Amino acid sequence: MIEKGAVLPLFYLPPVAYFSKLITYKPDILIESQEHFPKQTYRNRANICSPDGILSLTVPVVKGSKVHTKVKDVKISYDFNWQRLHWMSLETCYRRSAYFEYYEDDFAPFYQKQFTYLFDYNQQLLQLLLKFIKIQLPLQYTETYEAQYPELNDYRDAMSPKKEYEFEQKPYFQVFEERNGFMKNLSIVDLLFSQGPQTINYL
Repeated sequence: MIEKGAVLPLFYLPPVAYFSKLITYKPDILIESQEHFPKQTYRNRANICSPDGILSLTVPVVKGSKVHTKVKDVKISYDFNWQRLHWMSLETCYRRSAYFEYYEDDFAPFYQKQFTYLFDYNQQLLQLLLKFIKIQLPLQYTETYEAQYPELNDYRDAMSPKKEYEFEQKPYFQVFEERNGFMKNLSIVDLLFSQGPQTINYL
């Protein structure tokens, strides 16, 4: 019996392990909104499966969004057209998957409309993903920054693109599996575009 809830950061197209935590601890989930923005994390990047292996998609942030900017105040940079790049990458990598066409019209606006804040962008993407996966979860956010949460399982620094996150994951079909083998803990969209409505059962 899991007695404690969990505190998690807000990620861009979060990895599969993130959603397994949401399911494990729901409804007692707290989303961190007051931390200082850490660089090189899933907060503004996602890993997807390309023909050549892992492809990292990074949402650029406005210069000056350094260590002392609260994560909810970090602004997205549009100095180059990263939205077009991300969307073309998603199309190239997942057009052959079973369910990409089923979901693409809902994802497309996130690569057309400009959002000011990274937090708002990630938040709306997460709500869309929760809806598709059919996870009922009212999102609750931290109101102050706390270095520790003795009463919660703290996953704010647990998952990083720089190190493999250890968790049990059974293989599912991936588009380029014959070239790359099964790749663990990619962005949830890799699982969603492959499994569609069965994603919740897999998780």
